[in-house]
Amino acid sequence: MQVIWDEFLKIIKEEAGSQIVETWFKAVILQDWNPTTQQVILKAPNQFVRTWIQEHYEPLLKMHLGRLLHAHHLKIFFTCKDSAPTDERKETIIPAAVDKRENSTFLSYLSGLHNQKAHYTQPAPTQQATQTSAITVQQTGPATSTDLIIKERKKIKQALDNLNENYTFESFVVGPSNSLAHAAAFAICENLGKVYNPCFIYGGTGLGKTHLLHAIGNEVRRRNPASLVRYETSDHFINEFINSIRFDRSHQFREKYLKIDLLLVDDIQFLSNKEQTQEMFFHIFNALYEKNKQIILSSDTFPKEIKGLQSRIKSRMEWGLVADIQTPDLETKIAILKKKAFCHAIELPDDVADFIASRVQSNIRELEGALIRVSAFAGLINKPICLEMARKVLLNLNEKKKEGIVLDNIMKVIAKDYDVSVNDIKSKKRLKNIANARQIAFYLMKKLSHCSLQSIGSFIGGRDHSTVIHAINKVEDSLAKDTAFKKKLQTLEQKILMY
Repeated sequence: MQVIWDEFLKIIKEEAGSQIVETWFKAVILQDWNPTTQQVILKAPNQFVRTWIQEHYEPLLKMHLGRLLHAHHLKIFFTCKDSAPTDERKETIIPAAVDKRENSTFLSYLSGLHNQKAHYTQPAPTQQATQTSAITVQQTGPATSTDLIIKERKKIKQALDNLNENYTFESFVVGPSNSLAHAAAFAICENLGKVYNPCFIYGGTGLGKTHLLHAIGNEVRRRNPASLVRYETSDHFINEFINSIRFDRSHQFREKYLKIDLLLVDDIQFLSNKEQTQEMFFHIFNALYEKNKQIILSSDTFPKEIKGLQSRIKSRMEWGLVADIQTPDLETKIAILKKKAFCHAIELPDDVADFIASRVQSNIRELEGALIRVSAFAGLINKPICLEMARKVLLNLNEKKKEGIVLDNIMKVIAKDYDVSVNDIKSKKRLKNIANARQIAFYLMKKLSHCSLQSIGSFIGGRDHSTVIHAINKVEDSLAKDTAFKKKLQTLEQKILMY
């Protein structure tokens, strides 16, 4: 059974990317298989993983697992811990007896209930937070009121809390590209330190990771003002640690972080090759985790793909939930533009919103920048925003089209050389000659264009950046070993440059 499941994981890794395997399928076990009834039982680690797999990866399961098991009508059942097998079609109904550590709000959210405005109630402080507060109060005199506890902790909070109050859940636009990360963030606020701890959010530049981290901090602070929240960029963390060494204050540096209830560290990948800083972060991480304090990290890539980071830190990053944020689709970008326009009191016609969203391909920051430029120009000439004006102001965004043309040319040359179609390369087909052509396309697009890994992945069938990295690494390995292959790629490069 394990051999079958391992083979399935290899296929999914090739088709959907390594982060999908690591996040969702790695913890699932192929428990039982009945060839007579063509029924398979999978054991998931918890209700959330089970539901997410069913809702998002059911076709992959049926297609590839069914092929490996030679089942034409595969029926999939799930178990969770000690629960009985349940029919996959009934699994979207969450049982009432759910482990308290699992968040029913999160699962309800995924079912669409998040469209209704949530009614928030301020939860009681955790037992540990209460104990910490009580100790602080005893230093100044006897007190029992919550107001006095908050007052005492506020002295520490003023030195720790550096959140941007403009980044909230209300101002965050949710779409298919970020729904998992947003839902996880919302769930964490309701059960701080109890679910998805640590939480690791990754994605390309300007896609909303920082916004989401600040939104979590602001929401936790709103629900429980006594909570000690710290948002930190890894750059600032490194510089602060260096200064603590310089002035012999390493102990104070560490103690400050150990008082925190919620630690948010942005762009953790910049800790790469900083050995002493990693050592300090490792000990802070362990101490906070053991106290059930919430840790949330962000990066531009999956934990295992961060180079120069200690293996033990990478391992801890994957203890909880790993959620990705992808490039938003056109509809989400339009929704973001309209929300930004509303926040800035900008009258934005629908056709202009469509135009800007279709031209900006990379990230949300560029999207907002384009909106501000058009709005500023309209203000200077004292005219309302229109499509013609947007075309003139954003003329340089046509460079994005040129990038697409470059990628298209590379694709055409490779397709012709390998005697396959462009659609074959963009498809999910895994035939050897098509897979080889696809890997070479990834490699040459990265080498010959200025496009990001995400842009290249999106261009070739909507692959994620980890799939692109994997393909590039395979081609580089072949180049180092095979002289004939190296000459072939050099010839291809010449053809592309002359196309």
